[in-house]
Parts: sequence; C-alpha cells; structure tokens
Amino acid sequence: MSEARPDRGDSVPTFREARARYRRILRFAGWNLAVTWWYELVLPKFGLLSIAERTRTRRMQRFARRFHVLAVDLGGLMIKVGQFMSSRLDVLPPEITKELEGLQDEVPAVPFDAIRSLAEAELGMPLNQAFAWVDPTPVAAASLGQAHRARLVPRDAADTGLDAVVLKVQRPGIDEIVRVDLAALRKIGGWLSHVRIVYSRVDAPALVEEFAATSLEEIDYLHEAANSVRFAADFADDDRVGLPEVVWERSTRRVLTLEDVTAIKINDHAGLVAAGIDPAEVAPVFAAVMFDQLFTNGFFHADPHPGNIFVTPLAAGEPGERPWKLTFIDFGMMGEVGVNTRSGLRKMLIAAASRDGKGLVAAAQDLGVLLQSAETAELERALTQLFARFGGMGFAELREVDPREFREFGLQFGHVVRSLPFQLPENFLLIIRAMSLTSGVSSALDPSFNLWNSVEPYAQQLIREERGNLAQDLGKQALENLQIAWRLPRQIDAMLTKLDEGTVSFRNPELERRVEGLERAGRRVVSALVFAALLVAGAVLRADDAVLGTVLMVASVVPLLHAVFSGRGVR
Repeated sequence: MSEARPDRGDSVPTFREARARYRRILRFAGWNLAVTWWYELVLPKFGLLSIAERTRTRRMQRFARRFHVLAVDLGGLMIKVGQFMSSRLDVLPPEITKELEGLQDEVPAVPFDAIRSLAEAELGMPLNQAFAWVDPTPVAAASLGQAHRARLVPRDAADTGLDAVVLKVQRPGIDEIVRVDLAALRKIGGWLSHVRIVYSRVDAPALVEEFAATSLEEIDYLHEAANSVRFAADFADDDRVGLPEVVWERSTRRVLTLEDVTAIKINDHAGLVAAGIDPAEVAPVFAAVMFDQLFTNGFFHADPHPGNIFVTPLAAGEPGERPWKLTFIDFGMMGEVGVNTRSGLRKMLIAAASRDGKGLVAAAQDLGVLLQSAETAELERALTQLFARFGGMGFAELREVDPREFREFGLQFGHVVRSLPFQLPENFLLIIRAMSLTSGVSSALDPSFNLWNSVEPYAQQLIREERGNLAQDLGKQALENLQIAWRLPRQIDAMLTKLDEGTVSFRNPELERRVEGLERAGRRVVSALVFAALLVAGAVLRADDAVLGTVLMVASVVPLLHAVFSGRGVR
C-alpha cells in the first residue's frame, strides 16, 4: 500500500459511468497504438526512419505523462497497470518507467464515511462494537483498498493476544471497476495479438489473463489472509523474516484485520541510521530472502515495493543473528513458480553467477523465453563478451563506465537480440516484477550494492543442492542394480526349472552350457553396472562428504573384482 492522499469519493459506478470508463481506456490505447504504428512501422518504409528516431524520446515521455493522468483520474486497475509498467525496466524505456514511478504514492483516499459503511455491512455490526477505536485518517491507500489503524475491543484482544491492529477495507464499488477495466484490457490484448512485432514475442491475451487472475485474487481479502499463512509457514524457522498475524474473527472477503507491525520503511535511510541499522547491511539480506522465495520456495511476494516492507528492530532477548528483521505486509499479490520453471530459473541463476553465456542461453530455452529453434551462437558470443566486460560490476561501478562502451556494445549486438525469437511465458509477469523491484530496492539501500555478491554464494548453494540430488539419483540406481544382481540367479534357476518341467523332455548338454554362460555373463554385466554406479556416486559425494564418498569408492572394488575374475577358467 502507498501513503494516503486527500479525499476523493468512491462509489459503485452506474451503467453510463462504466461504459464511459471502458470507452475512455480504449480510446487512449487505440490512439497511442496508432501513433506508434505510424512512427515505428510506416515512416521507416518511406525512408523516414530518422524522424521516428528523433522524436522517440519526446513521444515516450508524452505517452507516459498522459497515462499517468489517466491512471490517477480513473484509479482502479489502471493504477496497477501503471505500477507494472513502472517496474518493467527490462523492456520499457526510462522515459516511461521514470514518469510512472510516482503512481506508487499517488492513490487518493476514500472518505471515511464510505469506508465505515462498507466495513459495518461486511462485519454485520457497528464499527464501534467491532473495534475499541478506529483512526478515521487512513495510514495508507492503494488502488483497490485502504488501511486504517485500530485497536481491538478488550475481549478480542484477550483472545488474540493483540491490541493494535490495521483495518484494511476495499474501495466501495471496486468489484464493478475491476470488471470494466479487465474487459477493456482484454480488448486491448486482442488488438495486440494481431500486431506481428508483439505476437511473435509475447502472448498478450495470456498476459492479460494472468494479470486478471492476480487482480481478482487481490480483491479477495480471505485469499490474502491464506497467502500470509502460507508465507509464514515457508519462513517459520527463519529469524530474518516477520509478518503480521491475521485476526480471523474480524476479517471477511472485503475487510481484513491484521496485527499492526508498522516499523521503519525499508527505504527510510534516516530512520534506519537513527535506529543503528546500516542500510548497506539490509540490502543483501533482502535480496537473499527474495531469492529464497523465487528459487527455493516457489511462492513469492510479487509486490515488494518499499511500502510493503519494514525493517523491524528486535527487542532485547529476541532471537536472531542480527538486531533487526524484515517484515513483509500486503500478501494480495503473490506469485507461484512451478517445479519446471523453478528448475529453469535455478539453472539461469547458476549460469549467470558462473558467467556462462552458453549456459544462460540454454536455461532461457528451457524456460521458454527463447525458442528452441533459435540460432544462438551469436547470442552466446555476445553474452560471453558482456560477462567479460561488465560481469561482477555493482550498480555504482556501472555508473562509472563510459556510456560510449554501452552504446558500442548495443550497436555490435543489438541486431542479434532483436532478431532472435524471444517470448515472454505466461507466468513470467510477476517473476519479472518481483526481480525488478528487488534489484531497485537493494540498489537504493546501497548505491554500491553488487548483485553478483548476493547471487554467487546463493548459486553455489544451489549447485551443491543439485549435486546432492544427482548423488541421490546415482545411489538409487546403484541400489536398483544390486537388487537386480540379487534376483538374477533365482530368475535363471526358475527359467531352468521351467525348461526341465516343461514341454522340453530331453536334456541338451549344449543348451545347458549356453544357459550357464548366459548366467555368468549376466552376473558380470550387473557387477560392472554396480561398480560404475558406486564409483560415480562416491566421486560426486566426496566433494561434500569425504568419508561417505571414500567408502562408496572403496566398496566399488568388490563388484569390479567379480566382473573381472568371475568368468576365468570357464570354457
């Protein structure tokens, strides 16, 4: 949530107001798509590319300012769209992202009378019976709801062990506003699906549906409460992370009551220093916590902007390696990373930490960001040179690099990136947002923050985990081979018994010798397989567990000797 601004009345829009809102969004999108089409596609065909390039910066700034005005005026999901755009530093020019940054803090507040009416209707009782006190001035306001400080009545306080709470209430009429905005966004997504430069790289309708699913979850506060419980379970034994408890007795789909955990905002440098906390020490911890969510837990906070994260000083005697912890709030926008996607992200992180351009391209293909059919040799060469020149630099160091170097690199390899069939998978919208905000918050805490310093030890940990998984697989394979070796003689004996008792009533010495030879050969093959499995498993494990690894390697000698000598002396 963002800081509250002065009053603006909100109510359920009438049919005429909803239709006007829908048409206004479509007119804005249609006009700007037409302008972009004219300058970026039509003029270059007539040899007027220089005009498009000369006016591009001014056009981008004008578009961003106009969308800023539209979003603040309409509110609802348009604020969310602007916030997403402001975090897309990876694909949008700074002329747009910089102008839209302020949308985090420009959401007007709803008058308290409207908030009171909605809360009382949801809770089924007057507000002064549900709470001992509610502050009519909101502590924060967001595009979908706003928050007020409150105190529980003595009975509820005794039951929950809490006193000070935060009461979150939806904006009146937000359900209808979200419905109208999503209808307009779906229409725009349909338009974009017919633009080749767009549909060749991203499935716009699918992205809109992903955004729609997230937005509909955000206006269900019971879903947010369930998210906070799951998040708490992921970090139950982690002293780096805290979050508010839910007061379920005073929570519904449109009203959510939470423990008041207000502390020092993560971007409040003066507040952190006054509390004896070094902002530069907070940055790597925050990055590591976000990495854990994305690459280990697979369930992550997708809106980690400074308004949703506090640095909470610990009381004397509270457990923890450091005298503070990170407290997360607002779990309405959460992302989930599937097992396959998480594996691809881990590979990408390991490749980036290893400065492995080829591995990074392979991980991008696994994730579906880059199509498998793409010719990647030039991209691998570009990434290798990029790592060699800029890999390992922090944000402060990158600022000192001569801009002409970046320009030269862009001219050299820009055509490679533009020509490759990149695309944005459906589930990447929230991942990119979370990573972008993580990078921005960390570098704001510490201008010299070096993302590589956080990535490298984390990647090494992931490598060890991957190695452990490999060793487990090899161990299982070795056990299966041993079981095969144990069962094989009995299976051959059973086969001989069937031959003796079956329709073959005569004895054939040659056949018996061949069967005996088959039995010996089978045992030698199995012994060889067991030897190889034990040897490889021991070699892999020895790097982390010298004793167990050595034991497995020594034990592999036994099946090796059997494989070598068991057939000797037999003709």
